[in-house]
Amino acid sequence: MKLETLSPLQRNLAGLALFAGVLVADQLTKYVVESSLVIGQAYQPIPALAPFFQIVRSTNTGAAFGLLSGFGDVFLVIAVIVVIGMAIWYPRIPAEGHWRRIAVALISAGAIGNALDRIEYGHVVDFIYYSIPGVIANVSNLADHAIVGGVIILMIATWLADRQQVKASTPAAPVEGGSPPDERPVT
Repeated sequence: MKLETLSPLQRNLAGLALFAGVLVADQLTKYVVESSLVIGQAYQPIPALAPFFQIVRSTNTGAAFGLLSGFGDVFLVIAVIVVIGMAIWYPRIPAEGHWRRIAVALISAGAIGNALDRIEYGHVVDFIYYSIPGVIANVSNLADHAIVGGVIILMIATWLADRQQVKASTPAAPVEGGSPPDERPVT
């Protein structure tokens, strides 16, 4: 079955299911981290990965990468506005825009997941620590990954749709002999 053949209700329910699944997974993992690790404590299930990947409880009162610490209320308002905007846009996505629907569900679930943290804890719960020693280190959570993944999917889907639209609106180039491809004599 092609996704384009789903009814609008089925498409909306699929998006809602993805949204709910990501939100539940995000909140459940944060609950486990909050209830079982103290801040800064690392859980290393695979010691060989320790310099590159760990589970470490951390808090973030700012934006991504800890920027603008202390502006949590501003980010809470922004998250709510973004999700409202996405909820209004979602039903307007054309039937063939299934990748855009996936992106909207991921971004919205991530934004709400982090917003719920700000309401419940006063900060965002981060726990996925990964690093390339001497290059970069970051602590994030599933909501952050959903947002980043959703934005990447949305950018690619929009780029591909724009390319397809340009291709469809560009007249066919004449072939050798001067006649367009669809007017060539059949031999």
